[in-house]
Amino acid sequence: EVLNAGQRVAILVGQGARGAADEVARVADILGAGVAKALLGKDVLSDELPFVTGSIGILGTRPSYELMMNCDTLLTVGSNFPYTQFLPDFGQARGVQIDIDGKFIGMRYPYEVNLVGDAAATLRALIPQLKRQEDRTWREGIEAGVERWWRSMDAEADVEANPVNPMLLFRELSTRLPANAIVAADSGSSGNWYARQLKFRGDVRGSLSGTLATMGPGVPYGIGAKFGHPDRPAIVFAGDGAMQMNGLAELITIKRYWEEWADPRLIIAVLHNNDLNQVTWEMRAMEGAPKFVESQQLPEVSYAGFAR
Repeated sequence: EVLNAGQRVAILVGQGARGAADEVARVADILGAGVAKALLGKDVLSDELPFVTGSIGILGTRPSYELMMNCDTLLTVGSNFPYTQFLPDFGQARGVQIDIDGKFIGMRYPYEVNLVGDAAATLRALIPQLKRQEDRTWREGIEAGVERWWRSMDAEADVEANPVNPMLLFRELSTRLPANAIVAADSGSSGNWYARQLKFRGDVRGSLSGTLATMGPGVPYGIGAKFGHPDRPAIVFAGDGAMQMNGLAELITIKRYWEEWADPRLIIAVLHNNDLNQVTWEMRAMEGAPKFVESQQLPEVSYAGFAR
């Protein structure tokens, strides 16, 4: 009843919806909804789907923000997304939540209907009760916003830089990602571009620090991916700060085990600018100029040389 009454439905999915991609897409089609993804749910649905607005939150996209700010109904599936300032205002939207863990039910938003259960099974039970939204104006607006967003991201990636615009690296990988790749990003600027520039499709899996507060997880996550799926290629994006924190030491782990992996590919892209980039920008935003400059500057290291 709540979902059928909605004229402008938004869906938010997290990692708990990973096994329910077909069901989420079906519900979105029936209700004429757009789908935003929490960072840990980036691999739930392909970014090539026109109604998928991409990441939500401080590293999120404009279409996801507009989706939440303008919806009248919110369906959350398998997500404990904590940043309520990026959700509809309380009282703006009626809400339905699906989660397999009851302790997350109603935790972030005043949902009217709370369903404890497996995402895919619950959605399959729900689908026959839903009525198709014949007015597709809301959905068409979402898709137009998504198209504009990707054009904007392309334009940002094409800005010339010396030696290279890091956004270009992520944009170009999107078309080259093996369909079974596993991607990990570190905290910091690499997380920004992972969230905004990188298009997932096929069976690509990905992860990063979901709270954006863990320093240096990129290389360990990549190694974990190889132990879990030694037959799949893994790609890690790490800033040079994170690489100096613990990435360099973990190359010794890779040297010890890589010959045991069915597919030995573990690619680490170091975003090398000799600066704790995200920290520097945060300080600029707060102070107008970087403070404690010495704490942001990193020693020069030959990462490829260390790898060899």
